[in-house]
Amino acid sequence: MPDALVIGAGPAGLMAAEELSKTGAQVIVVEAKPTVARKFLMAGKSGLNVTKDEPWETFVTRYDAPQLLPILQKFGPAEVQAWCRALGQEVYTGSSSRVFPVAMKASPLLRAWLQRLTSQGVEIRTRWRWTGFDGKALTFDTPTGAQRLTPKVTILALGGASWQRLGSDAAWVPWLREKGVQITDWKPANMGFRVDWSPHMSPYFGKPIKGIALNAGPRRERGEFVLSVKGIEGGGIYSIYKYLRDGAPLALDLLPDLSQDQITRRLANMKPGESTTNRLRKLGLDKAQIALVMEFARHQPFVHLKHLQIPLQGPRPLDEAISVAGGVSWDALTSDLELKALPGTFVCGEMIDWEAPTGGYLLTASWATGRWAGMAAHRHLQHTPPRT
Repeated sequence: MPDALVIGAGPAGLMAAEELSKTGAQVIVVEAKPTVARKFLMAGKSGLNVTKDEPWETFVTRYDAPQLLPILQKFGPAEVQAWCRALGQEVYTGSSSRVFPVAMKASPLLRAWLQRLTSQGVEIRTRWRWTGFDGKALTFDTPTGAQRLTPKVTILALGGASWQRLGSDAAWVPWLREKGVQITDWKPANMGFRVDWSPHMSPYFGKPIKGIALNAGPRRERGEFVLSVKGIEGGGIYSIYKYLRDGAPLALDLLPDLSQDQITRRLANMKPGESTTNRLRKLGLDKAQIALVMEFARHQPFVHLKHLQIPLQGPRPLDEAISVAGGVSWDALTSDLELKALPGTFVCGEMIDWEAPTGGYLLTASWATGRWAGMAAHRHLQHTPPRT
């Protein structure tokens, strides 16, 4: 029987296994899917954003859970970059302060990481699906049939409730609730929003809306987003999704570098009789932006360029969200991320109730909580009587 069992082979679980195995503990990682770190690899397809290299005072404000502060202080942006370099993966900081591996993809980093874990004695078993508890034992469906394990310590790194096809299906929620663990209901995070488009917009699906400012509630963010048949999605939307999720209206400033007076003067200098579309083009709007104006402000297009409201029909479904809010309540945890109701069982990653925007924040906190849980589990092992 292993000293430590890690359930879930995503970034948080693998980091917990790394910390435990460094101490000489016998560690088994089990993963329900045929391969490990599927969501990690998917996130890295368009460029793996590992963290955000910005002032600490700004970085920590991106998280909604103050309990993460001491955890991130021990493994924040600087430590993430050093960790990548130690795996032979050089990183660089882009113009937006986002940090990427030079190789850009997730696969080289993951291969180097798995090699190191193997050298430290970590055993990874795939197609092992956790099915709950049988007394003190944990039960699994495996390729060789049902299995029961009773490790000294257990680390749960099971993800949230989005992207079920990649493994985050939240099937564990009822099992922990039966053990008295408080679970906060799920909400989508970093998600798109539905828009009821007219047929007029179909030629523009897949087009980006760039160079704008987005306003929602008290926040104003420069950014961009993409039009889709389902609605709108992308970085600019993800930066303000909390306010939109809570019902704040979305208003676009399509000309953020011009005042309304400047726009009025430019319009006055244009030739009389020019079409609305041509005037909007001369102001600097592209075809997709002009289509948005004509979709929602056709009768007064020039009045709404600084405050074009986009009527949203609510967020996209939970399983389509990049991440989630909700999960294991902080009240259910000790400062070591140990479940109060299940001593010797620790949790990490997105299954804990915290949320943050995209841009390296999600991955940094997943690694940081995995490391924290792994170190805490090691301390627990040191005080666990040997098996007889």
